Amino acid sequence: MRVVILCSSPYSEAGCALTARLAQLGYIPVGALTLPSWDRRTLLRKVGQWGLHDSLHYAVAKLSPRKSTIQKQIRNPYLESALRHGDGVFRSVRDVARTYMFPVVACSAQNSPRAVAQLKQWSPDLAIFTGGDILRDEVLNVPRLGILNAHLALLPEIRGMSSPEWSLLCGVPLGITIHLMDSGIDTGPILLRREFAGANDRDSLAGLRNKMIAEGIELIAQAVAGLDRGTISSVTQADREKDSQFFVMHEQLKAVATRRLTEGRLTEGRSKNDRSKNDRLNPVAGKCDGSGGFNG
Repeated sequence: MRVVILCSSPYSEAGCALTARLAQLGYIPVGALTLPSWDRRTLLRKVGQWGLHDSLHYAVAKLSPRKSTIQKQIRNPYLESALRHGDGVFRSVRDVARTYMFPVVACSAQNSPRAVAQLKQWSPDLAIFTGGDILRDEVLNVPRLGILNAHLALLPEIRGMSSPEWSLLCGVPLGITIHLMDSGIDTGPILLRREFAGANDRDSLAGLRNKMIAEGIELIAQAVAGLDRGTISSVTQADREKDSQFFVMHEQLKAVATRRLTEGRLTEGRSKNDRSKNDRLNPVAGKCDGSGGFNG
């Protein structure tokens, strides 16, 4: 199985952990294609998710490993087992590449002619998307089997961004879906769909997302192995054209989602007030601001 990794940055922690995990299982990539280390769009997304202070603190820890403990180098503690390497940790996809000897190529955009040409040169059976641009057909059609994505919600119920938060707000069970990407937003055929039972009443939204990212990496590993062995097949999404695309959630709504998380109301149906509020605030038409990957 020839696998390629698509990353939003060589320093993407989820991308690094996924790459290392697959290599540990024997699926060493034939290559990794990343956006630049300091891609403006990626930086803006991270600052939006983590805040400026946490983003700067994490960047300093990544770039100054000798002055940081392992714990400070890892933002998501649930990825430590995948990122640990000997007495240290993998800090970037390039670190993993040096250990397992595969190339890493940076490109200005994942849909650029250079990126498409590089993918064709690697001739992958499968690519795995961990974040970045909204992929176009020129990229989607290169891998023989397609491009895998881990979406942090159940599909087709919750598509788009802030998916764990919208699941909580809309009364949809938390879950993770592994699907093959197509030209829509989270509309491609489903390989694995699992409800997530790892939340507890002490979780913050950030802690919940961290747990779900780690679980998503393990599910992607299962999907890769299943595709390689021919024991898994995709299923076309029901209600593919249904308007269920969500955008980045407002902070005030996040506060409501947090209350539902801490109160344990993970599968409670929405009230009429919640439903009408969500219908007003959810702009379902058009495309979301960047593909989700582990950012969804």
